[in-house]
Amino acid sequence: MAKYGEGDKRWIVEERPDGANVHNWHWAETDCLEWSRNLLSSLLSNHTLLSGEGNLFIATKKLEKVDGEAYVNIRKGKIIPGYEISFSLPWEGEAKDADGKTLLRVDGTVEVPYIADENADEDPEVRVTVKDEGPIGKRLKEAFAEKGKKFVLEQIRVYVAAMAKGGPAKEELEVKKPAAKKPDPAVSGAPAAAAAKEEKKREKKKREGFKSISLSEKFSCRAKDMFEILMDENRWKGFTQSNARISKEVGGEFSIFDGAVTGTNVELQEGKLIVQKWRFGNWPDGIQSTVRLSFEEPEPGVTVIKLTQTDVPDEDRYGNATVVENTERGWRDLIFHKIRAVFGFGI
Repeated sequence: MAKYGEGDKRWIVEERPDGANVHNWHWAETDCLEWSRNLLSSLLSNHTLLSGEGNLFIATKKLEKVDGEAYVNIRKGKIIPGYEISFSLPWEGEAKDADGKTLLRVDGTVEVPYIADENADEDPEVRVTVKDEGPIGKRLKEAFAEKGKKFVLEQIRVYVAAMAKGGPAKEELEVKKPAAKKPDPAVSGAPAAAAAKEEKKREKKKREGFKSISLSEKFSCRAKDMFEILMDENRWKGFTQSNARISKEVGGEFSIFDGAVTGTNVELQEGKLIVQKWRFGNWPDGIQSTVRLSFEEPEPGVTVIKLTQTDVPDEDRYGNATVVENTERGWRDLIFHKIRAVFGFGI
């Protein structure tokens, strides 16, 4: 793979006062290394991975270094990413006894020696080390390997997806479209109808880029039991093995999955209905979906939960286009299936 700046000059558009690269017809090359450092740092730095589970506390620290090369070539509007990078991520861990007394604090490192476009569909190697190799240090290292490796690989996939979409050069692909000509009510002879049509078009455009999720799940329990599980932070911690803070008041806030999901209670009817404003932390700023969970009990001891989640964005803030798929899978695999497994509510 040619290094950044070593491409064939016949195909690279140079910065000349008499030159122009209309619609990226010629080969345009953008250096993405600094952009990669910034994105990976925001994705990986200062995240809490364990917060008391098993009396262990583990968090990543600030990303130390990203080495290698990264660039994006654009030819005829086609994105051709190229990158070969490595990074080193420090982490820290703490083990406490049953009384909350610190037994050991350790520092460790996560090394990812090779991330490359040629292996974009494969997970890279992740090496976890710890400075204290004693029994407690090894326990913290194993805990990080269990929780932290998954987290690191998820963030790398976000980076790879962002590079595939053009990285910092993505904006170069967006061609401004001419503004649609508004209908003339005087000519049409129907001003009210024309205004209504325009309003409908604006509403449709507003909703572009968002999807809805609908699920129905059946459990062998009473409806009030399922309502309590979903609104009780201690039970939520139990079946998800992650930290949670959940208000049981309308207007109260909640934070689940170690803060990855946050929101506000909009309507609560015990054993019947939960309505919440709900968002992932990596969604674009200001975007909130609406979650509606209705509980029906067609017969004693059988509860049907109907879930609808509207206004789910197609992409997260990094251009990853699997938001809807991941959100639906999360409800099914990480919430409903876990409740069945932990509380024995299977049918």
